[in-house]
Amino acid sequence: MATSTDVVFVDGVRTPFGRAGEKGMYWRTRADDLVVKSMVGLLDRNPSLPKDRIDDVAIAATTQTGDQGLTLGRTTALLAGLPRSVPGFAIDRMCAGAMTAVTTMAGSIGIGAYDVAIAGGVEHMGRHPMGFDADPNPRFVAERLVSEDALNMGRTAERIHDRFPQLTKERADRYAMRSQHKLAAAYEAGRIQPDLVPVAVRSEVGWGLATRDEAPRPETTMEGLAALKTPFRPHGRVTAGNSSGLNDGATVSLLASKSAAKELGLGAKMNLVSFAFAGVEPEIMGIGPVPSTEKALRKAGLSIDDIGLFELNEAFAIQVLSFTDHFGIDDEDPRVNPWGGAIAVGHPLASSGVRLMIQLARQFEERPDVRYGLTAMCVGLGQGGTVIWENPNYDRKAAKR
Repeated sequence: MATSTDVVFVDGVRTPFGRAGEKGMYWRTRADDLVVKSMVGLLDRNPSLPKDRIDDVAIAATTQTGDQGLTLGRTTALLAGLPRSVPGFAIDRMCAGAMTAVTTMAGSIGIGAYDVAIAGGVEHMGRHPMGFDADPNPRFVAERLVSEDALNMGRTAERIHDRFPQLTKERADRYAMRSQHKLAAAYEAGRIQPDLVPVAVRSEVGWGLATRDEAPRPETTMEGLAALKTPFRPHGRVTAGNSSGLNDGATVSLLASKSAAKELGLGAKMNLVSFAFAGVEPEIMGIGPVPSTEKALRKAGLSIDDIGLFELNEAFAIQVLSFTDHFGIDDEDPRVNPWGGAIAVGHPLASSGVRLMIQLARQFEERPDVRYGLTAMCVGLGQGGTVIWENPNYDRKAAKR
């Protein structure tokens, strides 16, 4: 029987991420079609995989309604041309949906129930804003189980500033600016494009092709960020510039056991080491990755110093800074999001977990000196998720240089 250390991340792709809303490039594109495009692109990149060897398909979405509803794993698998014998399901852990799809499938592979699985996520925030048509139980507020602020992610980010006054707005703005500049440099170097699946899009002027992320603002300056309004609190510190935006996009990944990957001639871009999820106070949900990371490190028998690369989801700059500050990591540590993050590229909620993995896997190829990397993110209503990965390209001699 396989163990969790036998699970490998074979490959992952994503659509370019678009801006949500009527002016965004995916306004006339269905959410499920974004998944299908990604899935077809993933299968095309791995032609040695017999489609009937896929044991299951898990696709996450936060707002499961309309073209983002039904059982996305099953419907998108059928639309992508997988055999009818391949089952599928939908999953939701808000922002960590795709991450949870991966860990759920990894668990099934780890106990030997599955050999090969597809996991990913989608969010069309233009069509389906977060919380749209949701009906939170009135007991949450009436019985003071959570504050009303807990349902507003921006206000929870402001609370992190309150709790950690050393994490100033200036530090958050500087982190956000660097995210924009790092993503621009990664694009310039051709590091992002290889894992993007082009999507045909329709607009008022006709058909076009989405080949790049739509949200980046490489011209961002500290002066421009300082002038932005603080929509969540008068004289606050969280702005549109130091937060991720509202975005549309999809991600899909291929997971397998090491033995199945070898049998089928598939590569292995990362080896799964451990994962963990943890809960925190919903009112300050952004600190969730701290306990989930401590838990994942403990399960792996590692320390934070063993991690050579961090891919942290930038829901808010302050949320990342609360993580790095806790672990004694400098704001400009080159190990953290070296190619930029969600503040620049976008954060289509349930899809983002796999975006982090795709980016880490690509960095592993360039960095044989790094053995372990980490993907982590905060999750709405007070959670955090962390996955630790090992670099199959690790070279001890390169690490000593």
